[in-house]
Amino acid sequence: MSRAIFLGLLIFFLLLASLVTLHGAILALTIPLFLYLFYGLWRGPENVKFRVHRELSAERVAPQTPVKVTLTVTNLGTDIEELSVEDVISPALNITDGSNRHLISLGKDASFTFDYTVSGPRGGFPFETIHTEAGDHFGLSRVTQDIRTFGQLFVFPSIARIKRVPIRPRRTRVYSGTIPARAGGVGVEFFGVRDYESGDSPRQINWHVSARYPDELFSSEYQQERVADVGIVLDGRERSNLFAGGHTLFEHSVLAAGALADALLAQGNRVGLLVYSAYLHWTFPGYGKLQRERILHALSHAEPGASQIFEGLQYLPTRMFPIESQIVLVSPLLQDDFPTLVQLRARGYQVMVVSPDPVAFEQSYLPRRHEVELAARVVRMERDLMLKKVQRAGVQVIEWNVEQPFDQATRKAFARRVQMTGRV
Repeated sequence: MSRAIFLGLLIFFLLLASLVTLHGAILALTIPLFLYLFYGLWRGPENVKFRVHRELSAERVAPQTPVKVTLTVTNLGTDIEELSVEDVISPALNITDGSNRHLISLGKDASFTFDYTVSGPRGGFPFETIHTEAGDHFGLSRVTQDIRTFGQLFVFPSIARIKRVPIRPRRTRVYSGTIPARAGGVGVEFFGVRDYESGDSPRQINWHVSARYPDELFSSEYQQERVADVGIVLDGRERSNLFAGGHTLFEHSVLAAGALADALLAQGNRVGLLVYSAYLHWTFPGYGKLQRERILHALSHAEPGASQIFEGLQYLPTRMFPIESQIVLVSPLLQDDFPTLVQLRARGYQVMVVSPDPVAFEQSYLPRRHEVELAARVVRMERDLMLKKVQRAGVQVIEWNVEQPFDQATRKAFARRVQMTGRV
């Protein structure tokens, strides 16, 4: 019950009591209450109408980066003695400076501007509602209004810059790029020798081979370099990412997936992203900067989850990836994931696994006791054995201790890969 209704009922009962008892003192009590009610209704807001404008200093930032929010409220109605303005924000955002709620008096056609600073973790945060409450100083009349506005802050994962990711899928696309295509043509690296054909440039003639055959000429061929189809799979299963005490490896996996996508797109490849969590979140493959934005948006909303259907990798929808393309799996890996990786290799996919080290991660926050160290050694032996089995199946494995920056941890592994497979 509002204060004005309560006061009106009180005045009515006092008037009724004075008429029944014919007591003038009771009637006199209603006079100050009536004046109080009359003034409140007279000064209360009649025509409540606002124009609001919100401006964010940045709409796409890295985690915990301060963002300044400026809000301007203009009163298009009558004078308002008391106005409460609150910019409704997500509970995950932290206000580091200023306040998103103010209590002011605002005259007709007057404006009020305030600002505050927020920061938050990875994710997408909408700014959709401005809550206003107008009234008089006595608080007898209150008009509440929610004003819908549009605004959104995207907190993208930090991207570690990687110069090159060496991949060698069996099949490439028709466009030129940086991936050796296992086919002769225009390129840099020597591929083979063929018979001279009309129209070949004299620079292509291999004079060393032609000198052995006086009646024939031979031309050199070079290995073509093209772009490839790459599917990045981000493992978001709770059973592989969450540990005791609420510690999680998922944020590190998101960082790795973002860095790999950025580098592979910079090489000109066609890249898609699959978040394998409680549900499947698929970002259709594409090229260039626009695809980079799509993947970053998907990563900003990615969350770990549990599902009875997607507990294992055996339900990985491989039909989403072109045959004989490159699959990059970002996952801490579990013992029962090995058969799925073998099946991917058997179907003709080239598979690379970037695995944040769960053993070193969990050991880093556990107490340093003999029992913990002994258990860590046993688990480490089991994991090393599993990774060796995966490598023997033809899967490239890059283990990442998350205490090191991702670009530094993978630089040596990628360099060794380039030396083993040749120029990429």
